[in-house]
Amino acid sequence: MAFKPNYRHQRAERNRSKEQKREEKLRKREERKAGLREGEPVDGAVVTTGDATNTDDEADTDTGGPVAADDATTKSG
Repeated sequence: MAFKPNYRHQRAERNRSKEQKREEKLRKREERKAGLREGEPVDGAVVTTGDATNTDDEADTDTGGPVAADDATTKSG
């Protein structure tokens, strides 16, 4: 004879499984953070050091937006 389903037990098992996965993700995330703090790349992550500002003045001039009316006349003529 089959057992009567115990929904509370099944739900508790699902919740236990979810909590275990959550803890594993948190542990991996903390290990990765600790590795990045030490300066070692983890899982192929690229670690950059130093100033990340753009020093090239011309790189910021082209925004890719629409051309103003006075710019259009100078470019076409």
